[in-house]
Amino acid sequence: MIDIQFIRENPDRIKEITKQKNVDVDIDALLTIDETRRSLNQQLGDTNQARNLVAKEKNIEEGKRLKETATALQEKLNEADVLFETLLQQIPNIPSDDTPVGLSENENVILKTVGELPQFTFQPKEHWELGDALGLIDAESAVEVSGSRFAYMKGDLVLMQFALIQFILQTLTSEETLKKIIADAGLQTSSKPFIPVMPPLMMRSDVMQRMARLEPREERYHIESDDAYLIGSAEHTLGPMHMDKILEEEDLPIRYVAHTSAFRREAGTYGKDMKGIIRLHQFEKTEMVSFATPEDGINEHLLLVAIQEYINQKLGLPYQVVLKCTGDQGTPDARAIDIDTWMPGQGKYRETHTADLMTDYQSRRLKTRVKRVDGSKVFAHMNDATAAAGRTLVAIMENYQQEDGSIRIPDRLRTFVGKDFIR
Repeated sequence: MIDIQFIRENPDRIKEITKQKNVDVDIDALLTIDETRRSLNQQLGDTNQARNLVAKEKNIEEGKRLKETATALQEKLNEADVLFETLLQQIPNIPSDDTPVGLSENENVILKTVGELPQFTFQPKEHWELGDALGLIDAESAVEVSGSRFAYMKGDLVLMQFALIQFILQTLTSEETLKKIIADAGLQTSSKPFIPVMPPLMMRSDVMQRMARLEPREERYHIESDDAYLIGSAEHTLGPMHMDKILEEEDLPIRYVAHTSAFRREAGTYGKDMKGIIRLHQFEKTEMVSFATPEDGINEHLLLVAIQEYINQKLGLPYQVVLKCTGDQGTPDARAIDIDTWMPGQGKYRETHTADLMTDYQSRRLKTRVKRVDGSKVFAHMNDATAAAGRTLVAIMENYQQEDGSIRIPDRLRTFVGKDFIR
């Protein structure tokens, strides 16, 4: 959520940002209702002050009249507050200075390309072909049990999934490893390890709204009886952990990592990626979240991207770092990075990771503040980023496939899986 004072002082800038982010919200209507609220607040304050005076004078009739006036003003103010909050929450975050202006992913900017593409002496297969041949992915049974866009992952693919989780947890909880990542990336930031968390997989609708992640709600699974939603990422329930709380500056940064199942209806993607484990309604995802001071928010963002690169490099996966344009960013994002990993079976790079800097957009809605050493209070700056998702497994399967149809397991995962190949 944007500070209303900034909107009052920069209405044209806000109108420009909403247009750049493809958000349709009436800024003039917001400013009008904001003025109405302020006027009603002033009138209500004056009326209550007058009530106090007549109460001292024991003027019962005038006191009754003023009470009725105050009640009417309060009702109008309540109505204005609801409309004001509705409009204010629709305004997207202010993009960073280096965010390219564009309407779609076609205008994203590739910052760098890392790693050599694997060379094959045979025609590489897509992951679903490999999974089917090796008995690793069973979509047919899942359709009978759960419907389309579900799949059973089986055998060594499951072992590799858990190996990937273990590798990431070891990385993120090791201060020595984080120091190396920070040094290699040329960053100046804390090497404080991440705290592993097992968060809830469902959340109240009002909390998801405060996280600015409720929309597009047609992508969410809603449990009507409880007015709750299944999460689409662990950050949905990690972010509100400090809702309505004050953090101490000396405790920051606070970093969390969680692996969960995630749920997404994939509305509007009919006919896309119908085979395999790319666009499932239920998928696995390991997520990183951090809370920092306003000064360190960008450093946390850059660190999370560096961690994503480290993971891909250690897994031997070629990738591109992509700076997302305004139209491809989420509403809460000030800066957003995608890691697109090479998929040889598909012959293209595909998004496997995202990293989102929200500045204080979410923390204002969540009322998550930081108490400075000097006693002053500011809103925390929040970040979230993917450590690995189902598409990471897809990239491993396609990049490490062998001519005989087997899949070589990346060196960093072999200890956890207990073998060198999936056959």
